[in-house]
Amino acid sequence: MIEVIKTLVGRHLPGYVVRSVEKLGEGLDNLAYEVNGSLIVRSSKEVDPEMTRREVEVLRVIAECGTLPVPEVVFADAEAGVIAYGKLPGTPLQTAPATDANKLAPPLGEFLGSVHRAAVSVPEDVGPLTEWLAEAAENYEVVAGRIPTSARRTVERFLNDAPPAEPEKLVFCHNDLGSEHILADGDTITGVIDWTDAAVTDPAVDFALIFRDLGPEAFELSLAHYPGEIARERAVFYARCALLEDMAYGTRNPTARRYEELGLRHLEWTFAG
Repeated sequence: MIEVIKTLVGRHLPGYVVRSVEKLGEGLDNLAYEVNGSLIVRSSKEVDPEMTRREVEVLRVIAECGTLPVPEVVFADAEAGVIAYGKLPGTPLQTAPATDANKLAPPLGEFLGSVHRAAVSVPEDVGPLTEWLAEAAENYEVVAGRIPTSARRTVERFLNDAPPAEPEKLVFCHNDLGSEHILADGDTITGVIDWTDAAVTDPAVDFALIFRDLGPEAFELSLAHYPGEIARERAVFYARCALLEDMAYGTRNPTARRYEELGLRHLEWTFAG
């Protein structure tokens, strides 16, 4: 893959000398590489040219209306499923040194306010909450043996309860705002990355991963700085489903075991109450 990255960079940036290519990481949908320490080249695992073009447009719109930095596209190759952008400062919160999540929450709430007002042509991504719950139950079967016995009853009670009411209002959302996609330098957010899954959906989805990854207090602080109403019950519901999904992904993929570890770390607050 590194040779493919070098070829693509050479094609789109004639005269640009590639001195180094390092794999940065891998998520559910993408692989990311760092070129010369300053250029990020992200490659989709499943190439979808239309999705790549759509993400480029999303980044353009959010760069204009958003209140936090997003990647600035240097080049895109839709047929290869590749987007290259200048490296933003900071470190993903998922792997960053200890920081005060509560100081990050207010700008996140304000940012989501600007994002949710954006006018971008993207597909809807919404399904019955009964389907979310059924998928969460399947993921639980994968990870149950990894969850402490004392916590299983709480998770199982959630899986046996009825889901909350369906959303009435759908808006444009990042739709995957986990800690791996929020960059920070100390207590300052320096960027929000990976807009692959951006869609029109329930705005509570964007707050769900703040709850899961940053905790209930940061969640409430972000809501306090959001210029609108969010259904807390649905946000917590999505957070619990997403935690089980990430744990199952980490359990199934040894190279992504960190997702399982983080799920266990966040399990207590995500399923509390």
